[in-house]
Amino acid sequence: MNDWPDGWSEGNRSRGGNGGQGRHAEPTRTMPHVPRQQSRGGYDGYDDGNAGYGADDGYSQGRVYGGRGGDGYDGDQGYGRPRPNWRKRITVGLLTLIVVMLIVSIGTYFWADSKLRKEVDLSKVEDRPEGGKGTNYLIVGSDSREGLTKDDQKRLHTGSNEGKRTDSMMILHVGDNGTTMLSLPRDWYVTIPPFKGSESGKQYGSQKTKINAAYSQDGAQLLVRTVEYNTGLKIDHYAEIGFGGFANIVDALGGVEMCFDKAVKDKNSGADFSKGCHDLDGAEALAFVRNRYALAGGDLDRTKNQQKLLAALANEAANPSTVLNPFSLYPTMSAGLDSLIVDKDSSPWTVLRMFWAMKGVNGGDGKRLNLPTVSGGNVPGVGSVLKWNEAKAKPLLEQLKNDEKVTATN
Repeated sequence: MNDWPDGWSEGNRSRGGNGGQGRHAEPTRTMPHVPRQQSRGGYDGYDDGNAGYGADDGYSQGRVYGGRGGDGYDGDQGYGRPRPNWRKRITVGLLTLIVVMLIVSIGTYFWADSKLRKEVDLSKVEDRPEGGKGTNYLIVGSDSREGLTKDDQKRLHTGSNEGKRTDSMMILHVGDNGTTMLSLPRDWYVTIPPFKGSESGKQYGSQKTKINAAYSQDGAQLLVRTVEYNTGLKIDHYAEIGFGGFANIVDALGGVEMCFDKAVKDKNSGADFSKGCHDLDGAEALAFVRNRYALAGGDLDRTKNQQKLLAALANEAANPSTVLNPFSLYPTMSAGLDSLIVDKDSSPWTVLRMFWAMKGVNGGDGKRLNLPTVSGGNVPGVGSVLKWNEAKAKPLLEQLKNDEKVTATN
């Protein structure tokens, strides 16, 4: 049988291929038909590892070239990049954000803690009363000119007196029944108990005088002892700020808004405000809280103004525009921490809780009060004084000590 295609025979094979001159190439043979089979991993008709293309022919097992479902095939879209795993990307992004926030928060905490001036050791205060419920802060505004240049003293109308005296004193009580800010008049006539000089070691007897004399005689520790002795309240934390530090905080916050029912002018403090609302800068805010000569109630009205401004200042500091903006938050924190003197047990969280409590003193169960007092006349060698109204003051102090709801009003 002739297997060659029609028109071909052995007699008409052409030369070439295998032979030399005179020889003819073998005829082309037809390939027998092989039924098509499905292999395990390659093209149809090729068996892995057997006939056809093997492991060394450039085709790897299990890879389909030109078919659906192989590497590089993107579903209905054809060949291209794999679909992104959004769940994985979101999870990784959230974890990264949390880690970064933790690092920033921890770094900020230690930075703030390193700047706090922990200069008051309350453990050295003698004969302390038993602690009550809630937390009591003694907040002191001193007339310290520390760090002020002559130009600063002129701009802030502070004068150039040396030393430090208490210009304002407040007890901030924070408890389950609301927050109370209680101002202590600096002319309050009290008993300074016996004490040992913190530097001299000399023993001093008790004396009757104005409460602001305690600080000028032996600093913060004696002031705390005197407040505790006369009120029966244990002071848990102490915070003090001077003139310059107060003005710097206000400036760092971009000012604070205060409203006046009538015009105020006082050459001693530098206060000069028309009726209405004003955005006070640091110098103006300091003049506002120091003004007393232009007020009908003198020092008692001044303490009300101090409470009002501190609450407004704390509210401004807690504003989201300040807290969430690092360009506002860090300068404000730096201005406050550089000049804030606290007790050795305080931390940045302690200061934060104190400011947060001052912010909320205007709302809910919060109260702003003056210690109930009556005029004590003029005491020889001491001057004009205020004596407390025991009938009203003692129940108020008992309510604070027991963290009960305060019923007193101004």
